Amino acid sequence: MSSEVITELSIRKVVDVFYERVRKDVVLGPVFESHLAGKWDTHLPRMYAFWTKALLGTGDFQGNVFGKHMALSSIEKEHFVRWLTLFRMTSIEIFGAETAQPMLAVAQRIASSLQLGLFGEVKVQ
Repeated sequence: MSSEVITELSIRKVVDVFYERVRKDVVLGPVFESHLAGKWDTHLPRMYAFWTKALLGTGDFQGNVFGKHMALSSIEKEHFVRWLTLFRMTSIEIFGAETAQPMLAVAQRIASSLQLGLFGEVKVQ
């Protein structure tokens, strides 16, 4: 269990470790790579900004998370299960179970909202 606190630096650490795992994952890797090949250097800073805004209320993230993901046709229900599993594992590993809770709550809301929009139902809770 880590004693990390949620700071801009620790958010970057979670994002970097998480997306490193995503890129190597047999389920998620191909999906992400099909949309982000050659764009990772712009995607990761947007993720740092998103999570900093969501968790610390600071930063300059602006964007339509829901609309951006609704335009992706290759996302399936099992991708959400795997995304959330990897995200939970990474967040808890870095922050510890208690400190990770705010980040996990945001991740769950995102996953639920996107699943509802894409499929009309929520598979993971």
